Amino acid sequence: MYKRLIILSVIIFAAMCGLIGLGYHSIRIRAQGMEGTRRGEFAAVAEQVRQDVTRKLDEFMQTEQNRPYTDYQYYYVPENIAPGQQQQQVPVLRSPLAGRLENSLAYGNFQIEPDGSIITPNDFLEQTQRQDTLVAGNELFTDVLSNRKNIGDNVLPVLDGTTSGSFKLNFRNENRVATPTLPRTYGRAGSGRGVKSKLPQSQQGSNYNIESLQSRDQKAQVLEQQRSIVELNISNQAVQTQQMLKEEAELGALGEKSIPPPPIVSPVQAEQAEDFYEGLQLQSPEGQSETVQVRIEPFVPVVVPGDPNVGSVFGGQVFLLRHVQIEDRHFIQGFQLNEKKLVEEIQESASRFMREGMDFHLVQNGTDQDDHDVAYAAILSFGFGDLALHLNEIDPDWIGKRMNTLRTWYFSIVSVVLLAVTLGLASLWRNARAQLKLAQKKDDFISAVSHELRTPLTSIRMYAEMLEKNWVKSQDKAAEYYKNMRQESERLSRLIENVLDFSRIQRGRKKYSFSVGDLNKCVSDVVEMMKPHAAQKDFTIRTELGRVEPSGFDGDAVTQIVVNLLDNAIKYARNAEDRTIIVRTSRNDRFILIEVEDRGPGIPHRQRKKIFEQFYRAGAEATRETAGTGLGLALVKKFAEAHNGFVEIISAKPTGALFRVALASQS
Repeated sequence: MYKRLIILSVIIFAAMCGLIGLGYHSIRIRAQGMEGTRRGEFAAVAEQVRQDVTRKLDEFMQTEQNRPYTDYQYYYVPENIAPGQQQQQVPVLRSPLAGRLENSLAYGNFQIEPDGSIITPNDFLEQTQRQDTLVAGNELFTDVLSNRKNIGDNVLPVLDGTTSGSFKLNFRNENRVATPTLPRTYGRAGSGRGVKSKLPQSQQGSNYNIESLQSRDQKAQVLEQQRSIVELNISNQAVQTQQMLKEEAELGALGEKSIPPPPIVSPVQAEQAEDFYEGLQLQSPEGQSETVQVRIEPFVPVVVPGDPNVGSVFGGQVFLLRHVQIEDRHFIQGFQLNEKKLVEEIQESASRFMREGMDFHLVQNGTDQDDHDVAYAAILSFGFGDLALHLNEIDPDWIGKRMNTLRTWYFSIVSVVLLAVTLGLASLWRNARAQLKLAQKKDDFISAVSHELRTPLTSIRMYAEMLEKNWVKSQDKAAEYYKNMRQESERLSRLIENVLDFSRIQRGRKKYSFSVGDLNKCVSDVVEMMKPHAAQKDFTIRTELGRVEPSGFDGDAVTQIVVNLLDNAIKYARNAEDRTIIVRTSRNDRFILIEVEDRGPGIPHRQRKKIFEQFYRAGAEATRETAGTGLGLALVKKFAEAHNGFVEIISAKPTGALFRVALASQS
């Protein structure tokens, strides 16, 4: 049985260790799952930001792609005039882009003519307010001039091929018409590729492509306009441009300090431009159609270097340019991408989609940044440059805190389970040992009962056969045999009564009959009954009965108590020199006391509690010299407790043991 318990304990502890290992591994997987889920949330936020920014840019580019090419001129003739209307009666409208440089994400719309001259929707404003500007200053006028200078210094060199770029104007000297070649790559885009992330691999996100500003899969617009309207616009534009160029040339020659010098115009260029635009005062030849085909190409992004003191998101200024062709006339229109406004739009989108516990910041100026607090880096790729959207945890250690809490709960539960398993196994071992001991006691009891039953029965049988066969001739001897038979029968009765009483007590069927009587008389009767048995063993029983008032008790139980105590004293004091057994009775305030004292070897302290256990007998059954079943003293304790009393052992002097039974006094 112990071997089975050992195997069971090993299996249970091995299973517990396996479960603990699996649980800890599950916590690690849970932590990784939380990190993956959180990373997925960051990726979802980045995708939402990308879609929102793409939507905004798509709407913006759709508006700009559909914008009439005439909006880039300082004034123009509307298309809805009646055919044949006289030129002097034609209405002239101001460009809707006039009076401001910012238009959503576009900044400083401009048009570059084949001769390299630059016109903007604010040129007319520039001329009419020139005198006021000289006197009091005008912020818009200053910004217009700065924008024109920036275009001349940075965009034109890319277009005419003097710097590395993809645009190039090829002038045909014979008809002085410029034919620009529009690119499918981006000027200087490779040198301004935005942010290079140095973040750990676990923090790096994905590239989120935003192709709204690119010209992929976009088709050119082909429009049909009245030839007269187109010629009027060209004529009016030529006249106004001549006047503007002359005035700028004159101002440049006068050296006005309050106005920045024109970027490209000189008196010689002004004369050349005048001749050029005079050649554009076309007279429609006979047989020419009344409509003109206008072809407008999609916008193409170009990154060009700008002022190094002005921070740029993409490492350079981004211009969106488109080619416009009216028959043999070619020119370029475009605007600068308003990076500040673009960043604000991205920030606004990111702010709307941030989830609980998230924050963000944008990495600008094309700089390398190491940010160890970044949880996810989303690279917004525009094709010509990148912008890093760094998503952060407001509380970077929140997953660690939750996992620590989970680990605390886990190890607490594991500790409780281990304690419970340990206590369970300990209880199992204890019960197993108790069961083994009980089984051993039962075996001893069966052996003892068999022996105790066999001995008196053998004696009775032997005496009965001798008397039956008339082998006993003497009457005195016959009387002795009858007496022995009676004593053995009484001994057998006591044994059977003990077994039956114990069985009734164990099953809860023992019934007591309490009645008021004389306890001393009951004890005296038992002593008289036991004297012959004691005399046979050379013992003398002496009584010292005190004054005991009549009290309620169960006579059979008290009889069994005295019989069992006397029988126990006779068995265990058989080797004593003084074979006197003293039986006493007395009374105190609460109990009636019955004492049985012998002069035997006494009871060791370590056995004084065990001897009242059922089936307990000192020594091994095979080598034990004393008879008995191990139930006598157990019954004494049960009977005493049934009378609300107790039993105790006291060392007698000079030797021996004194058993004291206390019965509750009942009137």
